[in-house]
Amino acid sequence: MPTTATPDVTTPAASPISVLDHGFVELVDTLGSDLTVVNSARVSFGKRKTEMSEGDVKLINFLAKHQHWSPFRHVQMQFHCKVPEFVARQWYKHVVGIAYTEHATVDHAWNEISLRYVNASDFDVYVPDGFRQQSDDNKQASTDDVVNDPEGKLRQQYVDHCRQALTLYETLLEQGVAREQARGVLPLNIYTEFYWTVSLQALANFIQLRTHAGAQYEIRLYAKALEQLIADVVPVSYEALLAVES
Repeated sequence: MPTTATPDVTTPAASPISVLDHGFVELVDTLGSDLTVVNSARVSFGKRKTEMSEGDVKLINFLAKHQHWSPFRHVQMQFHCKVPEFVARQWYKHVVGIAYTEHATVDHAWNEISLRYVNASDFDVYVPDGFRQQSDDNKQASTDDVVNDPEGKLRQQYVDHCRQALTLYETLLEQGVAREQARGVLPLNIYTEFYWTVSLQALANFIQLRTHAGAQYEIRLYAKALEQLIADVVPVSYEALLAVES
């Protein structure tokens, strides 16, 4: 448990973490630390700390246990992410869908690459190493069992289909079709990029939900990468939040 001085503003030093075949997650910037949570809570008494103490660790755990969320929302983190489109749509649910939950964590900002502006002809597509089988008892989930494809024919058809979609996209553009319409033929496994700024409390909620065994495999990998990036930034607060959320 840290008891040394901790700055209110930190600068990330971690390198981007590669995810899947072409994706990544990068911690671009942070605002705040464990001490930020402490000072946000102690301002009620006109107090401000310059270094962490054992009492501050107990305070953070108390805040999390009793769901005093606002001090944790003063810590903000900005990520640059490259993910398949279908992962981005799952991810974005946490920006627009959580506003009406009991946690009411609407503290997100999201800016994504626009295919109205950008030509996607050279974009990467996600190609899995193998195909998972559909679960028999969970309509939305897959299993760890792999579909039999010994000669890789299914995978090759998958790749060919993606190439055909990109070829059609390029043909539409060449014929003068607007990018905003031509993008309609692009596959859901095409990679997109976005900047995501999120509070610590909302981020902990995202990681807790998306590292669950029932979450889709691809987004679980991204959630675990996020966890690696922030574990050293706010170790006390993050551990306290996960203990409550789990």
